[in-house]
Amino acid sequence: MDRPPNFDIFMTFAAHHIGQPLRNYYLDHRVLVDANLAMVDHFGVDVVQAISDPYRETSDFGAEIDFPPDGLPLCRQPLLEDIRRMDTLTRPDPNTGPRMLDRLRAIRRMRENVGKEIPVMGWVEGALAQAADLRGPGTLLLDLIEQPGWLRDLLERCVEVEIAFARAQVDAGACIVGLGDAIASQISREMYAEFGLPYEQRIFDAVHAGGALARLHICGNTTHILPEMIASGADIVDLDWMVDWKAACSTNGSRVALCGNVDPVAIMLQSPPETVRERILGCLRSGGDRCFSAAGCEIPEGTPADNLHAQRRALLEWGSGR
Repeated sequence: MDRPPNFDIFMTFAAHHIGQPLRNYYLDHRVLVDANLAMVDHFGVDVVQAISDPYRETSDFGAEIDFPPDGLPLCRQPLLEDIRRMDTLTRPDPNTGPRMLDRLRAIRRMRENVGKEIPVMGWVEGALAQAADLRGPGTLLLDLIEQPGWLRDLLERCVEVEIAFARAQVDAGACIVGLGDAIASQISREMYAEFGLPYEQRIFDAVHAGGALARLHICGNTTHILPEMIASGADIVDLDWMVDWKAACSTNGSRVALCGNVDPVAIMLQSPPETVRERILGCLRSGGDRCFSAAGCEIPEGTPADNLHAQRRALLEWGSGR
């Protein structure tokens, strides 16, 4: 490549950039595809991504999800608020579940539009994150302590769905599959090693068996679980802005491609373009030859276009100077 790739995650920003309300972005794969193609065309992003919200699998499990006209989706009552409901929990099929199928359609449409020039990235929830969506995050954190055996049974059901969903996305044309496991940043290293990591590894094994690459995204300060994240089998590991980027790259940068880790709010949203440029170049200087450029998490709504152009120029500047 002539420069490090830009792997920023866009969702709300992308939908509104093309004048679409969020409900359409979540529920109509054509809108999701158009929004991602616009990010490539307008800001030099180097990937199209079928990421939208964490509730695709949850919805197809049977949870009721509200989609306001132009707001974030809401799960008002967790499907497994009563643990007895797990006895009747049916595993959704990615090829027939309405919201999972919509993502598969997005991936196929992306592949048709970009051919082999740009990578297409699918997305799944980690088993622990999916359990949190079904159970409710606060309740899930209590389950880790109060009923770990029951939780392991739930995680087994979740990981089977996520493996099937990942395989279906690779078959649809994804050459990268991202995995989000945000709840993992809120638990101890020991709990992550028992309840998060093994299930991520199984999903990534399935991704690799299909011939695709794996990307791990855990929001928040993941310093305490970074060695385990590196051992997950992911080819690309995202680091949020709270993580010491320089230290992480010097310790782990030769084992995986690290991606990050500009502060999406303080830098991308609120700083002038020159500050964005300086921060991007600083990450590249510390990141080594295999690092990817990205904000630590989703590019926020309202981020100035000039700041996204500054990121693009910084990457080109870095590439031309090497």
